[in-house]
Order: sequence, then structure tokens, then C-alpha cells
Amino acid sequence: MPASPLTLLGIESSCDDTAAAVVRVGPQGAEILSSVVEGQMDLHRDFGGVVPEIAARAHAEKLDICVRAALDQAALGLGNLDAVAVTAGPGLIGGVLSGVMCAKGIAAGASLPLIGVNHLAGHALTPRLTDDVAFPYLMLLVSGGHCQFLLVRGAQDFTRLGGTIDDAPGEAFDKTARLLGLPQPGGPSVEAAAKSGNPKAHRFPRPLLDRDGCDMSFSGLKTAILRARDARVADAGGLTVQDQADFAASFQAAITDVLTEKTRRALTLYLQEAPAAPLLAVAGGVAANGAIRTGLELLCAHMGVAFSAPPLRLCTDNAAMIAYAGAALMADGVRHDMTLAARPRWPLDQNRPAMLGSGKKGAKA
Repeated sequence: MPASPLTLLGIESSCDDTAAAVVRVGPQGAEILSSVVEGQMDLHRDFGGVVPEIAARAHAEKLDICVRAALDQAALGLGNLDAVAVTAGPGLIGGVLSGVMCAKGIAAGASLPLIGVNHLAGHALTPRLTDDVAFPYLMLLVSGGHCQFLLVRGAQDFTRLGGTIDDAPGEAFDKTARLLGLPQPGGPSVEAAAKSGNPKAHRFPRPLLDRDGCDMSFSGLKTAILRARDARVADAGGLTVQDQADFAASFQAAITDVLTEKTRRALTLYLQEAPAAPLLAVAGGVAANGAIRTGLELLCAHMGVAFSAPPLRLCTDNAAMIAYAGAALMADGVRHDMTLAARPRWPLDQNRPAMLGSGKKGAKA
């Protein structure tokens, strides 16, 4: 925590949510003074997923509106701020660039320090924002685009213990929803359908459980569901509502089993550090899934580890987490200038090889 209160404007535009927030952080903790999120679900619904070009244009149109709304909700002006924090990556480059340019304009115009924040660090530090948890803790970041186990020792000290080598769970939920004819976003619709389904109706694979370590794979689940669905359609001429529910429940059970077992392994590694107050934190949209959360809570109870999950509004993409992470970086002496670049790829743990390989633009997250 900073020695004296810092008030930051946060800006987030890494995917399909345009967000701005004002957060005050001081020796006694953090307070969210405002948080505004403008989603783009209606813009992308007909395409079955986020279209980067449409997302970037929507961010450019809404960023200033969201910033003004956040300042108005906080009853503050630019002169009351200590800095501007912005997601500088990873994410869809058009959206990230829109946010960075907006933040640069505000910082230059108001003579404010500029702080570039890793989007993943925003998620990873959210338990500090909401519950002021102590370092070190284990973070399971599980969302539409990411799935990683991070040992969080400080605001700039992250060790990746494992992660997905292909699809993130959120991607798997979205693809499964499309295969079953369920609406997007896939996470909520698959979970809703699963409530009336039989989780043992189909035995889908639990990838990588036969291998040591904390790495995960979810792309094979999509293929397994595709084949099972096609077989059912061939036999019955289509899918009934009960078929959809059974497929959804069986898929959700497979995801839950994988995440729970891999979390057990990650917790075992984390506990070797003998933390004074061991804690597992989960963040990301998939953390809102009731079956997954129940599985993780039961695991933590069994292993004697506290469990923390932010409110749903702070699990999904938001700017309050970016403002908070920016304040933590600012307290560590971090500042950026007008050369701050938007980065489509930006791993938190620079000492580990990229999970998904590298390209001309650098290591993926």
C-alpha cells in the first residue's frame, strides 16, 4: 500500500468491455469510487464471438464517455487525480491501442503520470483490492482468454506454476454452447442448461490428468463434444432440450474435474513455501461458475486453505482492477511516458517459456 492516499483513473479495453473507474488506495486499504463498464455483447452476438475490428471501433467511440461517467460518479475532476492507469496488454491490439491512446491524451492534457498495467496483473491483484489479502497467495486466473496458476508474491512478482497449452476454459464454454445451439456468451448458458442435465450422461476426457504438473488442455473437449453431438444427431435426427442439458452437464463436470485436480497440484507446490495465511484466489469470468467454484471451495476446505473470489463484477474485465494495479506500481516507483506501447502479448512471468509459443510480436500470455 502507498504511504499516502493515491487516486487513480483506470482504463480497460483489452477485449470487448470498455471500462473506466476511479479508485483511491491508501495505507488503510482501497476504495472503488466509481466503476463503469460498457459491454459489446449485442455487437458481436451474430458473429459467434468477438470481432476485433468491431471491438476496436466500439472502444474508440465509448472510451471518453466511460471516463466522463466514472469521473462524474466519483464526483471528481482530472485535477483530483494522482495518475492515469491503463491496460497496455495483453489483448486484442486494436482495443488495447484505443485505451492506451486515450490514457496518453488524458495524462498529457492534465499533466498526470501515466502507468501501463498488464491486464493479467489486474486480475491477479484483485484479491488485494477486494479483501486486502496478504502475499504470497495462489491465484487461479480462469477466463475467456486465459487460464493460469500464478504464485503472487508481490505487485510485480509472479511465478506461473502452470496453465492451459491451448484453449482457455471460457473459450471451451463458448465453443460448446455453439455446438449445442445455446446462446452466447457460452459460460452462463452452458451452466444454466447443465442444472437440469445428467453429468454422467457422457464420459468426456479429462485431458492431461495422466501427466504430472499443473498444465491443462481444453481443446480436446470441444472435439469430443462435437463427435458425441454428431452421433446423437445421426441417431435421433437432432438434439432435444434434455440432450443439450446432458451434454452441458457432462462437459461442465469434465472442466470442473480438471480444474480441481490441477488446483490441488498447484496448492501442493504453493504450500511448500509455508505461507503464514495460505489462500487460493480465483478471478476471471469462469470463476463465477457455481459448479467450478463449489469444487474449488471443497478442495480448499480439505487442504486447510482459505478461499477468496471477488464479486462477479470484479471477476470479469473492469477498470477498477487496472486502477488498483496502477496504484501498486506507482507505489513501487513505476512511471511510463508517451512511448508506452500497446502489447498484444505480455506474459506476467518473464522467466518461464510462453505457454502458447511466440511469434513476431513476442511471447504470448
